[in-house]
Amino acid sequence: MRTPARLRSARAVSVAAASGAALTLALAIALPTVANAATGSGSRTQAGAPSATPREPVVPGTCTPVVSTLPKPSNELFTSAQESAPPDTARIQAALNSCAGTGKAVELKAAGGNAAFLSGPLTIKAGEVLLVDAGVTLYASRNPADYQVVGQPKCGTLGASDGTTMGTATGCVPFIAVRGDNSGIMGTQSSAGAQGLIDGRGNQTMLGTSKTWWALAESAHGKTTTQQENPKLITVFGTSNTTMYHISLTNSPMFNVLLDRGTGFTAWGVRIDNPDNARNTDGFDPDSASNVLITDSFINTGDDGIAVKADAGGPASGITVSNNSFWGIHGMSIGSQTEGGISNVTFSGNYIHGGKDIHGNTASSNNGVRVKSDSSFGGTVSGVSFVNTCETGVKHLMLIDPQYLSGNGSAVPSFADITVNGLRSVNSTHGSSTLDGYDAAHPAGLTLENIQLDSTKVVAQYAHIKTYNVNIAPTGTGVTVTPFTGTGSVPSCSSFPSWPGL
Repeated sequence: MRTPARLRSARAVSVAAASGAALTLALAIALPTVANAATGSGSRTQAGAPSATPREPVVPGTCTPVVSTLPKPSNELFTSAQESAPPDTARIQAALNSCAGTGKAVELKAAGGNAAFLSGPLTIKAGEVLLVDAGVTLYASRNPADYQVVGQPKCGTLGASDGTTMGTATGCVPFIAVRGDNSGIMGTQSSAGAQGLIDGRGNQTMLGTSKTWWALAESAHGKTTTQQENPKLITVFGTSNTTMYHISLTNSPMFNVLLDRGTGFTAWGVRIDNPDNARNTDGFDPDSASNVLITDSFINTGDDGIAVKADAGGPASGITVSNNSFWGIHGMSIGSQTEGGISNVTFSGNYIHGGKDIHGNTASSNNGVRVKSDSSFGGTVSGVSFVNTCETGVKHLMLIDPQYLSGNGSAVPSFADITVNGLRSVNSTHGSSTLDGYDAAHPAGLTLENIQLDSTKVVAQYAHIKTYNVNIAPTGTGVTVTPFTGTGSVPSCSSFPSWPGL
C-alpha cells in the first residue's frame, strides 16, 4: 500500500539543509525544530499551523552493492551452520568500512531467488548509508554470544538490576550501531509500497536455548532485581545528522530505535511492527537527544510508540513527532526518565489506534497522550505540546502521571508546562483521563484546549489547569481550573489511516 495522501501532503515545503556538515551526504536533511512540525491535511481541522516542514530525504547513490546468496526461509530460520556463524556479517561490515566517508550507500540487493541476509552485529560509520532494497530482508543473528559486551552481564540471560535502570541493560551490543555523523539506514520502496526490511527475530529461540528474546523479557516483568539482557535493534550513539527513511523494522528483541544523545535525527516513512506481547519493544526512544524529527511513520509495538526521555546525562529538546499512526501502544509518551530535563517537544497530527494491535492482540497497557515519571528519575518537563491528536479505542485518553513506578528517590518530577490542544477520542467506551501533579509543592501546569472526548471521566490532583473549548471538568485535591479565551477547533478525526504492511 502506498503512503496515504494525508501524509504525502506534509512534504511540500523545504527548509535549508543543515550547515556545517562534514560531508555532502545526499540525504536532504534539515535540523528539525519544534516550529517544523508537519501540518497534515484531510480529515482533521487544524487548531494551529506551524511554519514549515523539512524536505523529504533522498536515497544516495550506491558505493558498493552486496548481493544476497540466501533465499528467504519460510520460518525465519536458516541452517544450523548458518545460524552458528552468520555468513553475511563480514562482507556487509567490510563494505561499510570501505564506504565510510563517501556519502554513498552500501546496498543490500536481491539476486534471482535470493533476497535474504543473515548477519551478526553491524556498525555504520560516518558519511554512509546502509540501504536495504525493497523485497530484501536483513535477519539478525539469534546467537547471544555474537552480541556479548566483554566484562558485562551475559547477553541472553537475566542480569542484575537495582530497579531504576529502565531498560539500560549493558550485556549486549545492538544489532546495528550507528557511530558516525551524516549517516543513515534506508530502504528503497517498490511501486506497491513495500520497503526494505530488518528482522530482529525476537520471536525466535535464542541459539542454544529453548527461550525467545521476548520470553526472556517477559520473565523479567515485575522484578526489581533482574532485567533482560537483550540487544536493541538499532542504537544511534551521539551522532549528528542521522536519517532513517523508508525502512521497515520487525521483531526487535528490545527497543527498536534508541537515540543515545546526539543532535539532528530524522525518521521519515519508517514502519515498525512488534506485537503487544513483545515486552519493552519501544518504537523510538529519543534519550537526551536534540533536534529530532519523527514523521510519516507507522508504529505497532509492544510498549511505547514514542518515548521521549532525558536521563541524568543531559536534556532532550527540539523534538517533533508528526503525522504518525500508532497501534496497540503503551503511549505516545514523555518519560519515564525526565531527570535531564525535557523541553520544546511537539506531537502534531498523530493517530492512535488503541485496544488491539494489528495482529489482534489486546493491548496490555492502552494509553494515548502520556507523560510519566517518578522520583527515582524525575526532572522538569516544560514546553511540551500534543496538537491535533486523534484516538480510537484508547482506554487512558490523557495520562499525566508523576508517580509512574512509585519511586522513592529525591528527583521529584515537575510537569511545569504541558499543553493538549486539539484532541478527539472515539470508540473509548471505558475511557478515562488522569491529570496529576506530584504534590502541592510540585503541581502540574496544564493547558487543555479544543478537546472533545467520548468518555469524560477524569481524575486529577495537584494541578493548575487552564481550559478552552473542552468537554471535561477536572476536580480534585489541589486542582484549580481557569477558563481562558483560546483559538482553533477540535480535530474532526473522521477517518484513521490503515496499516500499510511491511
